[in-house]
Amino acid sequence: MTRCLLIAGPTAAGKTALALAAARALDGEIINADSMQIYAGLPLITAQPSMDDFSKVPHHLFGCVDPAMRWSVGHWTEAALALIADIHERGRTPILVGGTGLYFLALTKGLAPVPEIDADSRQQVVDLLAATGPEGLRSEAERLDPVAAARIKPADLQRQMRIVEVGYATGEALSSFHADTRPMLEADEWSGIVIEPERQALYDRINHRFELMLEAGALDEVRAFAALGLDPLLPASKALGVPPLMAHLRGEMTLEDAVLLAQRDSRRYAKRQMTWFRNQHPDWSRIHALDTAGAARELGAILDGWTG
Repeated sequence: MTRCLLIAGPTAAGKTALALAAARALDGEIINADSMQIYAGLPLITAQPSMDDFSKVPHHLFGCVDPAMRWSVGHWTEAALALIADIHERGRTPILVGGTGLYFLALTKGLAPVPEIDADSRQQVVDLLAATGPEGLRSEAERLDPVAAARIKPADLQRQMRIVEVGYATGEALSSFHADTRPMLEADEWSGIVIEPERQALYDRINHRFELMLEAGALDEVRAFAALGLDPLLPASKALGVPPLMAHLRGEMTLEDAVLLAQRDSRRYAKRQMTWFRNQHPDWSRIHALDTAGAARELGAILDGWTG
């Protein structure tokens, strides 16, 4: 059997349940590969595994990072590789599960070795955005790295900020670092599975899941998160569902409108995720069932094929 199992898929596709089934089958431990589930304080809204899930199988990198921090792909890969080595030393199988495509890309195809960004450069970019707005940020990104900027939508402020801060800190274009990449896991060290459900069924599940999150206390969770007074540009502040619920708490929209907006944003994100995995990992095995039992059966057939 492969040394590592990678399980990717869109939001609400059943990754948590599938990872548990894989861990039972492979004597494994689960490593989070979702950029929002890393942060503390938002277990409901980011759909982290439950305490019951945690009790069944060892889980790593869930809710472990202060939401006031910015965790990069580099931070995650460093932590994940250390955990992979540690789990192997215990004779168990690392199972990496999540929906963040860049994490899987870094492991299997390589990560651009961009230097750590200093605080002054990061603050310069924040000040630039405050002074000139999104248009000024976009213009600076295009000046510093027209190649990378052309790949980014105008509304994607986070990635434009990344282009500018790398330019300020290093004096080089972010795209110039991408040529020097190497896989962090060798091809024979891992196998990958993508959960790829029927789109409308997934959308229906996304809508229903958000309603269940609210019933479980997601609004109170976001209220407590809002009380931290964090920068709205921090990654954790932009977790799916957080911005509209915070807008509701500020009196800017009704709860009904906030729910509809959160559901819409989640569906759009799921669509982008499915497109990413289809384009980046077309050769990974596929699981199509959304129900837990059906997905487990498809997983079993895949694992049997690998070991048979």
